[in-house]
Amino acid sequence: MRQICWLPPNSKPEFPSTTMALDEPNGLLAFGGELNTPWLLNAYRNGIFPWFSDDEPIMWLPPSPRMVLKPGTAHISRSLRK
Repeated sequence: MRQICWLPPNSKPEFPSTTMALDEPNGLLAFGGELNTPWLLNAYRNGIFPWFSDDEPIMWLPPSPRMVLKPGTAHISRSLRK
């Protein structure tokens, strides 16, 4: 059974594997941590994004499905350009 991971503030910005994200609520991986540069850089490098509201702990989610769009390799149709 998967469990949500608590990330204590003032700790190293380390996240569990994104394979541990819950199915319900969809994609929830962890909560806690901090919204500062080291935390955000580590999260973004691993495809994890913060979701937060005032007076609530930060929730960290790896969206699924994900897509990587490489500049110069994407075909943009005429209708999309409009």
